[in-house]
Amino acid sequence: MPRRYFGTDGIRGVVGDDLTPELVERIGRAATIWARTAAKSAQGSDPGVLIGRDTRSSGPELEQALARGIVSAGGTAVLAGVLPTPAVALLADELGAVVSASHNPPEYNGVKLFADGGHKLSDEDEEAVEALLDVAATNGGAVERVEDSGGRYLRHVVEHFGSDLTGLRIAVDCANGSFSALAPDVFVALGAEVHPIGVEPDGTNINVGCGATDLAALQQTVTRLGLDLGVAFDGDGDRMLAVDERGEPLDGDQILAILALALGVDVVAVTVMTNLGFHRLMAENDIRVVTTPVGDRHVVEALRREDGLLGGEQSGHVVWLGAHVAGDGLAAALLLCRSLGGRALSEAAASMTGYPQAKQDVRVRSRELPRSILDEADRITDELGDRGRVLVRPSGTEPVIRVLAEGETEGEAESICASIAALVLKELG
Repeated sequence: MPRRYFGTDGIRGVVGDDLTPELVERIGRAATIWARTAAKSAQGSDPGVLIGRDTRSSGPELEQALARGIVSAGGTAVLAGVLPTPAVALLADELGAVVSASHNPPEYNGVKLFADGGHKLSDEDEEAVEALLDVAATNGGAVERVEDSGGRYLRHVVEHFGSDLTGLRIAVDCANGSFSALAPDVFVALGAEVHPIGVEPDGTNINVGCGATDLAALQQTVTRLGLDLGVAFDGDGDRMLAVDERGEPLDGDQILAILALALGVDVVAVTVMTNLGFHRLMAENDIRVVTTPVGDRHVVEALRREDGLLGGEQSGHVVWLGAHVAGDGLAAALLLCRSLGGRALSEAAASMTGYPQAKQDVRVRSRELPRSILDEADRITDELGDRGRVLVRPSGTEPVIRVLAEGETEGEAESICASIAALVLKELG
């Protein structure tokens, strides 16, 4: 059966509208039953589910709903409080769950699930969980609380990703999210001069005017104080973007390019959104590129299949499987600082020349793309050859169609993007 609730990255929705405590409780129960079945555990076993959440005001209520569902299936809900998504992926023994809507606005929330070993669920796994949503409660579970999950996570990240940052002057934007009480202290401990912003979560300001979805405050901080660079996380901490010493933004493609050259990898996994300029740079350096659908779980799957270590997305997910299991904004930021080798970030970023890109999100009634739109995108891409391309895809989290165009000039990319967006609006708007 096609998935009804799961999208590109877990389940998300506006709280009280398409995401309710009742649904979250059912998800907790279904996921616990699925985990027991997937692990082929003995009858009566007691799966432990580590639960983290971000800083949204709806988080505590939904955390409790998720815990009720886990307990109703005979599992143990282990409450860790506010904890970044990558920490849950690293620390969960059997099943991990994060109450978060990642980079979405405060009125959204959601649930992300991690299987044993920090693996995000496959499409088939998510279908299996959805098939169990109406299974009746059996009860018999329990609720526990853990206090040092954040500390355990930070010790791992510092040990495996940290380096001497003495002399580095850096702005750190935590998006008023899960890293607010954690990330700045890591950079301080490693010797950097740190200027934190977005570290005053109040339940309603996560991702608002700050973080990886809005770099303006970070850019202003870096340029006003004359800092070396700035890094910004999203609300749940699995994404990171940066700005250089001039306040110029770097997307995930540019960050990944710097890391690929500095870390000496021979293969890197990216998604279909990745800039053609990245592909050209990797070809020039004999680094093989594996391309996947959008979603960091697809990147991780490809890396495991290809025995690779490094991958990521333009949106800021960066995965390094040398000492991790999932995308991690803090680990990525530390790797980026280590990879500079004394260079300015602008100098390191200059190794990649990106193709101009234009993007547009078209709000639609249906995300089912008709053949006419796909054919027109293919026609333009064939016509452009190696000079550009068009990508049209439905969002996995919102009722929109995403249009991306690349060309040799900004004007060409914008013109192509506008023509396809107009066609989408005509057919589906």
